[in-house]
Amino acid sequence: MPSAQTLERFIARVESNAHVEAIEEFYTASATMQENFEPPRVGRDALMTHEAKALARAASVTSECVRPVFVNGDRVVIRWIFVFTWKDGTQGRIEELAYQRWEGEKISQEQFFYDPKQFRPAAAPAAARAGSTTG
Repeated sequence: MPSAQTLERFIARVESNAHVEAIEEFYTASATMQENFEPPRVGRDALMTHEAKALARAASVTSECVRPVFVNGDRVVIRWIFVFTWKDGTQGRIEELAYQRWEGEKISQEQFFYDPKQFRPAAAPAAARAGSTTG
């Protein structure tokens, strides 16, 4: 079961957009991560590599924990909102629940629950469209 201080440090790390570093610091070496009901990725190094590749597709990301965080023994549920600005200027907003199993002060298993339709890009901001014409 994570201490309240460890959980707050983890959340702060993710909200500072240090996603890869959060995996390195707060996940066990053999941790698994799973998107909805897809097969899990296994091993902290693989998780870090996958996260780095995903983040490389974005120009920027904003991460927010929506409280409260639910803790019951070694199980934790966190509601996250991520806003991605993609390199083409479009934005995407992803809201998910992360269901975690902790071993002491480290995450050993995590499964994300979200609607995949959220990954459809939104229209470019008005400033980016200013030069376009319709016809």
